[in-house]
Amino acid sequence: MTKPGLTERVLGGLWGAVVADALGVPVEFRSRATVQSDPVTDLRANGTHNQAKGTWSDDSSLLLCTTDSLLRQEFDTADMGQRFVQWVEGRLWTPWGNVFDVGIATRSALGRIKQGVPTEQAGGADENSNGNGSLMRILPVALRFANESPPQLLELAHRCSAITHRHPRSQLACGFYCLLVARLLKGDAPATAHGSAVQFARTLYCKPPFAAQLSHFEKVLSLNLASFPEREISSSGYVVDTLTAAVWCLLTSQTYRETVLKAVNLGGDTDTTGIVAGGLAGVHRGLADVPEDWRQSMARAGDLATLFQQFATACHDAEKPEPEGNQR
Repeated sequence: MTKPGLTERVLGGLWGAVVADALGVPVEFRSRATVQSDPVTDLRANGTHNQAKGTWSDDSSLLLCTTDSLLRQEFDTADMGQRFVQWVEGRLWTPWGNVFDVGIATRSALGRIKQGVPTEQAGGADENSNGNGSLMRILPVALRFANESPPQLLELAHRCSAITHRHPRSQLACGFYCLLVARLLKGDAPATAHGSAVQFARTLYCKPPFAAQLSHFEKVLSLNLASFPEREISSSGYVVDTLTAAVWCLLTSQTYRETVLKAVNLGGDTDTTGIVAGGLAGVHRGLADVPEDWRQSMARAGDLATLFQQFATACHDAEKPEPEGNQR
């Protein structure tokens, strides 16, 4: 099979993320045992939030706002923050014109932005502010700036995270995810991309304030992650759990469908584990591996297609060759 090109990988990542979110919405918050007693195999209606089939959550809405901002403003966290505020008010990138779910930390941060707090100071910075609300929306940053140097890519990831989640642990999770996406986007196999991301993370996060956080990421930084049994993989809303579960699903699956159904059927924070894993699998496998019937069943499928194509074109236009010594 021909390897996907850049455009196919960008489109695969974006569609793959939003579709996986919608797969997870109907079973969000349900235990692993409950979900696996009636496992998700397709898009569903109703469920936890009583939403129509193909409905995405706040996860995708914030990812879409980020994509829209990067398309129009290059990289401007103030613009991102204002778009997030417009979303929470029901005015931008909702599936049906209303907001049916929003994380506590995200809602608090957006309230601070509305009160005039500088955007990159709005996110909670205490240790309890390490939910997965910035990780779930970071994919567009990784896609758009994959060709930047790893330190520059991490700086952008950290700044984007800080809008809602400013603690170094959340920033590190976003940074690691971006490192992994950047390698997948260049065609590395999942295990190779994971190994590269681990190496960069251990090197670039060895100084304060991040060095003290590395111990929390032992599982996802393990080169043996794929050998961990499912019972050792947590799928809560804690950012480290979400990152670890998503990467584990990627490393232990052979197709996009297998990856995202495995992620959602872990139970717990199903939509976010889904969107994070779906982004990875979509970038790796390309658009063709994201089932077309799932894409066509999504809320506002036409609007999504337009935004994603415009963003993929922008990513393609911004591509620059790697330094010769880094080529594979």
